Amino acid sequence: QVQVVESGGGLVQPGGSLRVSCTASGSIFKVYGMGWYRQAPGKERELVATITAGSSTNYAESVKGRFTISRDKGKNTVFLQMNSLKPEDTAVYYCKLFMSSMTGYWGQGTQVTVSS
Repeated sequence: QVQVVESGGGLVQPGGSLRVSCTASGSIFKVYGMGWYRQAPGKERELVATITAGSSTNYAESVKGRFTISRDKGKNTVFLQMNSLKPEDTAVYYCKLFMSSMTGYWGQGTQVTVSS
């Protein structure tokens, strides 16, 4: 089995920063990449950022220049540093482990709330 666990969510004021983390463990035969997605109330889940095994990154337009994804390969851990947070960034943030382009495992999510 594969476990994906997020941590680090919370409440932050607009303009503030927050870092969320995700660690994958278990029967992981290959890490193709990892990614962060988010889902706001009443909206569909959307891509935030991904990072490949070769450390290539991809970001949603809405977070470019504000969010940074990084990875600790040795620990199968991925981080999302979020700066200049806006109320519209409020969502449940989900981590996904890709063991191939078609096979992925989701975490349970961590709530990020941006509010004054």
